Amino acid sequence: MDYTVYILYSQKRSRYYIGQTDDIEKRFVRHNKSLVPSTKTGSPWNLVFTQKVENRSEALILEKKIKKRGTKRYFEDNQFGV
Repeated sequence: MDYTVYILYSQKRSRYYIGQTDDIEKRFVRHNKSLVPSTKTGSPWNLVFTQKVENRSEALILEKKIKKRGTKRYFEDNQFGV
């Protein structure tokens, strides 16, 4: 089953949120309806990055790598535009 690692950005809070899911559309809606406790105060969220991986193990590894490096640095290292 494919998983998606994603990064959200809240202009309201000037913060990024990194997560992983097997249903990005459903998860994104939950974030913006304030149904996820950790992102409740940042709505509306913008989806700024997604990357598909083959399974949850790979998703967890990539999510941890991004969190450890920091979102801004991860974007700079990989030359992604924000």
